[in-house]
Amino acid sequence: MPATAIKPHVDIDPLKKRILDKVGDLSGYEIANNEVLVAIYMRDEKTPGGIVLPHQNLKEDLYQAKAHLVLKIGSACRFVRTDERTGVTYGLDIQLHDWVVIKPSDAWALDVNMRPNVLAREDYVPCRMVFEDMIRARVADPRMVW
Repeated sequence: MPATAIKPHVDIDPLKKRILDKVGDLSGYEIANNEVLVAIYMRDEKTPGGIVLPHQNLKEDLYQAKAHLVLKIGSACRFVRTDERTGVTYGLDIQLHDWVVIKPSDAWALDVNMRPNVLAREDYVPCRMVFEDMIRARVADPRMVW
């Protein structure tokens, strides 16, 4: 029997890939201080059960969605801290491309598109800028919260 090469399985989250491909290269986007750029998770038009959501329901995600993808982290962000008096360490170790939960009103809404060759309105990714301490949770999947 001939030997076969086993390729490592790389699991790329299609939800993350869709956002990252659309936003483009963020190396030219610099964040000041302790803020985080997150992309708003927008639900698909069709649910896993086959129900087609009305456009108005999908538009609500722009204003009410709580799940976000971390796109860029400011240089002063410290998600995990140690209390100087007690020595207790607390916080979540938030990393690039984590799914996080925030309260929409705690953030500033903006649209981002780092692909200068495609600048139509539909090419922008709805995002928010949020201070590091306003991130409430980290989740494995954005569909876990609403």
